[in-house]
Amino acid sequence: MLTFEGQKIQGSANIVAKLTSLPFQQCQHIISNVDTQPSGPSGGMIVFVCGNLQLSGEQHALKFSQMFHLMPTPQGSYYVLNDIFRLNYA
Repeated sequence: MLTFEGQKIQGSANIVAKLTSLPFQQCQHIISNVDTQPSGPSGGMIVFVCGNLQLSGEQHALKFSQMFHLMPTPQGSYYVLNDIFRLNYA
């Protein structure tokens, strides 16, 4: 599940459709802080990221916060179980 600016989107196909429908082609992420914590007995991780997004052609960067929950797979990789994204307007 992805929560993007308050909109709840569930399922990988719907999430991909949302991300590819955003009104820009390029976006540079400038990470300021990353905090992580272990999550549960299965080896998951909670990740919280703060930083700036610089959109192509825009003079000012946008501040953002994002939290996502990573869960391990039997093959040794991770998948995103939950993702919450917010622009921080000041």
